[in-house]
Amino acid sequence: MIHRLLFLLAAICISIPAQAQTADPKPLIEKALTAVGGKDKLLKIFRFKEIFHFGSTPEPAEGKKRTTRESIFSQPDQWWLNKKERGVEPAKDDVRAWSLDVLVDEKSKFEIIPDLIDEGKNCAGLRVSGSVKPAMDFYFDKETSLLHRLDWRGDFYRFSDWKEHDGFKYASKTILFKVKDGKPWFFHEITEVERLSKLPEGLVKP
Repeated sequence: MIHRLLFLLAAICISIPAQAQTADPKPLIEKALTAVGGKDKLLKIFRFKEIFHFGSTPEPAEGKKRTTRESIFSQPDQWWLNKKERGVEPAKDDVRAWSLDVLVDEKSKFEIIPDLIDEGKNCAGLRVSGSVKPAMDFYFDKETSLLHRLDWRGDFYRFSDWKEHDGFKYASKTILFKVKDGKPWFFHEITEVERLSKLPEGLVKP
């Protein structure tokens, strides 16, 4: 009887991670898209203004200043600064992440990953691969279904200060941390977003 009980418990322990790995990611994706306004409200072509600085504190180090810039972005991978396309640049995938464009990319593959408690928030985990390399781990606040954290390329991002433009919600502030020590190294803020119906004159896709 005891051996039978131990066998049953072992089978349950083995089945739990297997079930977690095969869980359907669609409900989580749908909730995340709905939370920001719905699939139809995602940004496709847009202008955005930023202010940011490198460092370990919310304020720039003495003698340093924040950088400001204005960009045009066209999903999935075109980014112009001063009418010059940036070419191969991992930061393009950062934009695709916070704008949730990777969630609607036909090339994306999805996998449910273990939940995470971060800054007291209970978050549901989703791994996205196929459309981005290496894979990205998204963590959505279970209470709001908004993106709270992203783990990618040795860094993790925390998103906050949610705002709305033309029916689309986005996190206007992001802090990047190194996974290896948990220390912040980059502070970023989106100060303005403008949805565009087409590329401005003079910008041509390569």
